[in-house]
Parts: sequence; C-alpha cells; structure tokens
Amino acid sequence: MSRAKVAIIGSGNIGTDLMIKVIRTSKTLEVAAMAGIDPDSDGLARARRMGVTTTHEGVEGLIGLPCFDDVSVVLDATSAGAHRRNEAALRPYGKRLIDLTPAAIGPYVVPAVNLDRHLDEGNVNMVTCGGQATVPIVAAVSRVAPVAYAEIVASIASRSAGPGTRANIDEFTETTSRALEVVGGARRGKAIIVLNPAEPPVIMRDTVYCLVPECDPAAVAASVKEMVAEVAAYVPGYRLKQEVQFRAVGAGDPLAGLGGEGLLVSVFLEVEGAAHYLPAYAGNLDIMTSAALRVAERTAAR
Repeated sequence: MSRAKVAIIGSGNIGTDLMIKVIRTSKTLEVAAMAGIDPDSDGLARARRMGVTTTHEGVEGLIGLPCFDDVSVVLDATSAGAHRRNEAALRPYGKRLIDLTPAAIGPYVVPAVNLDRHLDEGNVNMVTCGGQATVPIVAAVSRVAPVAYAEIVASIASRSAGPGTRANIDEFTETTSRALEVVGGARRGKAIIVLNPAEPPVIMRDTVYCLVPECDPAAVAASVKEMVAEVAAYVPGYRLKQEVQFRAVGAGDPLAGLGGEGLLVSVFLEVEGAAHYLPAYAGNLDIMTSAALRVAERTAAR
C-alpha cells in the first residue's frame, strides 16, 4: 500500500523529531519534504542525509518544490506568528494543516479526546505540550463529574525549551487554559508553565487539579487510568506518577470560592520522551510530535 506524503515546516527540534518519528515508526506516512529558513540547521542536514527533499526558503520554497503537489498533509512546527503566515500561503492549495504552534487558527485537537470529531477540518491545532498532557485528564474527570475549575502546572527542563517555546509563553498559557475548557470540559481553566533549570535536566512533570462536586472517587480514578492508557498508546512515556488523590472541599475552604464544595482531584503525571532525536527528558516535545503523528496518520487515512 502506498504511503501518504507529508511535508514538515520547521527544521528545529520539534520538526526534526517529527521527521524521524515518521520515517522510523509510521507505516502509512512518508516525509516528502522539510522546509526551514536556516540553510545550516541540523534538521535540514539530517533530512538530506535521510533522503528527504529540503528547502531553506520556508513555505514559499516548499510550494515551489516539484514534490509539493503530491503532499496531502503539512505539519507546521514553527511559531504562532509564522504559522499564521504559512496558513495564508498554503490556503489556496487545499492541503490539510496540522499546527504544532499555539496559533490556534483551527480547532484544538487532543487525539485521545476529540480527534474523530475533527478529521475533516482543513487546519487543526495541537494546543501545547502541557495541553496534550493534561487536557485528557480533565476530560477523563469531566466524563464522571462536572469540573467547575481545572488548573494545571507543566514543569519542563529549561534545556528542552527552545527559542520557539520561550517566544510563545503567553500563547502557551492562554491556549492551554482555553483548551482545558473547550476540549477538557472544565467550566474555568488555568495553566502555569515552569522552566526548571536543574542539572541534570528533569523529565516533564504535570500536575492537574480539578474541583468537582461530590461524586464516586473510584469512578473518577478508573476514568483517569483508562485515559492514561489511551494516551500512552501513542505516547509510550506517558504515565501516572502515583495514585489519583482526593480531598474534601468544604464551605470554609478557600478553594470553594473557585468551584463550590465537593472534591479536589489531584493527578500527577510524568512524560518521558522516546529519544528518537531529542533527549528522553524532553517529554514536552515528544508528546507534541507523537500526538501530531497520530493526527497525521488518521487524517491521511481519512
């Protein structure tokens, strides 16, 4: 069976890891081209060594390549501002776009939660690394009990936060907070990112807090564990660090002001990268490329 051809825009860490993931692990996709803007980038050099057509002239160079007509899906691993320009340039050509930036032109997609609802969209947004890790947990809780308030803290190694991540910190918090509501089902959402400078670098850790009314804790815990298994099917390093925690929130508790009386559900996660290109501690980048690969495969199959 012939493989669907994809193109990657962005020759940095995320774009390069995504290219290697497609080449090494996908049975349905083929990387036809990689576009960057730095002719000396390691990503473009690796792509050429792996037999992938390259251009250092960005999206315009990609459009001019002979193989561009055969490309069905374009994965954008640049920045929020660059994606807006890339989307406008590619719009006339009818390509399916998968956006790994916080631009959020298209609907948010978290594969374990809502991919099936957006397979026909022309442009889908992969939220953020924190969103891919934590939105599934909020969704898992909300399918058992309504989530009045959800707050997440994503802690990543400072060395795994490249220029693109640092330039998009505001977009990260805004996009992730919104996705907790739109996709996760929380009435209100808040996101915090921590860049940890520790040496040796620490693995990605995520903490999810959900305020819910009184409900069956066993049902919530079971739903969370089921969701963790669903995400781990395409992100093997995604796992619970400990059992789901519950604490009663009464009328005098300060947390009651955020969501009323009930329970505070606390979930502690760890995301280890597959180390295809990036180090294993960079689970924040690996979860983005793994989720995007899942979306690309399902989109191409569609």
